[in-house]
Amino acid sequence: MSVLIIAEAGVNHNGSFELAKKMADVAKAAGADIVKYQTAVPELVISRFAPKAEYQKDTTGEAESQLEMVRKLHFGFEEHRQLKEYCDSIGIMYLSTPFDMDSIDFLAELDMPVWKIPSGEVTNLPYLEKVAKLGKPVIMSTGMCEISEIKDALEILEKNGAGEITILHCNTEYPTPLKDANVKAMLDIKNNFGTAVGFSDHTLGLEAPLAAVSLGATVIEKHFTLDKTMEGPDHQASMAPQELFALVESIRKTEIALGDGVKKVTESEAKNKDIARKSIVAKVPVKAGEVFTEENITVKRPGNGISPMRWYEVLGQVAKRDFSLDELIEL
Repeated sequence: MSVLIIAEAGVNHNGSFELAKKMADVAKAAGADIVKYQTAVPELVISRFAPKAEYQKDTTGEAESQLEMVRKLHFGFEEHRQLKEYCDSIGIMYLSTPFDMDSIDFLAELDMPVWKIPSGEVTNLPYLEKVAKLGKPVIMSTGMCEISEIKDALEILEKNGAGEITILHCNTEYPTPLKDANVKAMLDIKNNFGTAVGFSDHTLGLEAPLAAVSLGATVIEKHFTLDKTMEGPDHQASMAPQELFALVESIRKTEIALGDGVKKVTESEAKNKDIARKSIVAKVPVKAGEVFTEENITVKRPGNGISPMRWYEVLGQVAKRDFSLDELIEL
């Protein structure tokens, strides 16, 4: 089964429905399986006292509050309904992460085949219960989480009827320093819970997600933008379109390179066996009736004669005919 690639549009459309559609076009053209957005009623998500994250201050300034910033980045439910229809029409799966209870109710009407729980909601018990009771498969990011917190969230999801659960390792610094990506933590999650695992990546570049694929990730999620220079909190930590294309291509090539894990001779290399391997040959001219010894036989290429693995079987036997220098020995 191929790695599921989620192209995370997030709020990089800056509240523009037309930009959101263009992002769906780019994700489709790049070969992503899913384009993911965020659905929220800002006043239900963020209190007027909530501060901005440092990276948000760096990218959008300190004059406005987090609530004021987020209000500009979201559009309404009706636009999301139309966006879902648009994604269906171009053949890419629409997915949106809800950030409040009303948004869960709305997205449930769209009958999404899978639900995405963001890192910030892992400790939100009422939210987890509500998503779980929909009975659909769940993909849960775990940025900022300890194993114990993931355990608690997983128990709530399972207790309340969630479908198949995939847990994504994640670091929620934007961008994430490569030294903090800690991709192997994905294996810690798998060893603890036995679920399918993946990686929601906020590093710059391809190295971390490709490492995750090599370690068995079933889902890769990555932010992208139409233009890194646009105003907004996430653009600078997101992939440009050409980088998204490169990521999808690299993941698919990595999957091919990983293969089926069974050690065997491949069709492409089989023709080289006789070229690279060696056979037992005459070290010097050998006359019929002579005994094969270490003085008159040796090992050289090509490998289409008697294998050197039969060396001690050949030693001591008698030559049935003459052999010239380097000729393949026959018994």
